[in-house]
Amino acid sequence: MIRPVDFKFNEQTAGNNMFQVASNEDGVQALALKEFDGLVDLLKANGVDVTVVDDTNQPETPDSIFPNNWVSFHEDGSVFLYPMFSENRRLERRNDILEKLKEKFEVNHVSDISFYEQQHAFLEGTGSMVLDRTNKIAYACLSVRTDEEVLNNFCMLTGYQPIAFQAVDSSRFPIYHTNVMMCIGDEFAIICLDSIPNEQEKLIVALSLNNSGKHLIEITLEQMNQFAGNMLQVTNHDNEKLLVMSEQAYLSLTKQQISLLEQYCRIIYAPIYTIEKNGGGSARCMLAEIHLPLIIND
Repeated sequence: MIRPVDFKFNEQTAGNNMFQVASNEDGVQALALKEFDGLVDLLKANGVDVTVVDDTNQPETPDSIFPNNWVSFHEDGSVFLYPMFSENRRLERRNDILEKLKEKFEVNHVSDISFYEQQHAFLEGTGSMVLDRTNKIAYACLSVRTDEEVLNNFCMLTGYQPIAFQAVDSSRFPIYHTNVMMCIGDEFAIICLDSIPNEQEKLIVALSLNNSGKHLIEITLEQMNQFAGNMLQVTNHDNEKLLVMSEQAYLSLTKQQISLLEQYCRIIYAPIYTIEKNGGGSARCMLAEIHLPLIIND
């Protein structure tokens, strides 16, 4: 997780992120910092190992709080660096963070596919892709930030199967990141199928999730707009499965949905309204989950 120093509404991302709302309130950075620290404290209090890295004042990176878009970490010790749509988001890629992680985790190979930026083709990490790591399937709703050629290249390099589709919000505007409309846990999948307008694509996605053993829990377009698709399953020190989400997302869920989710993991949530409003992302976007092997010291 990246602790922000200059969080604010990013003009460069607002054109295709309809979840962003410009804020007139003062002290956005201070409010976001309080929310960030609150989420970190919640995770640690529930036994989750959290690596927090402070952002730097320069260069200016208003969205650094969402690190899962520029980097992903994998079970085989590989790291991927991704091509980013917005120029100021490209500045978030930091080698010093990778060096810090090497003190605790095995990093065997770094695959930098950010060169696609020169071709104006983008794939913003686990924002653009929702990975079923168990079954090696990469789900991706295509947008200006999620290019199918780059997706296919990632899948070729990793052995994942790509499942690409179109997804739109209630005004028929393309959804900028897949991870706002779906989330995959070990045994379940939360998804807004109503956001997939093509019936054949909707069927392909639903069948893939069903065939890979996921219990489908559908959310509405309204719930998606409240970040009910932007969740992440994590495991704590006691090997307990937790589902991390924002307070806004939790409050949007029905009792039945909560009951279904609690069959698979314990829900934890925190208020991050300032971050959600100005950044257009929620709890999942703030978490770059580390699947790298731990270094075992004798």
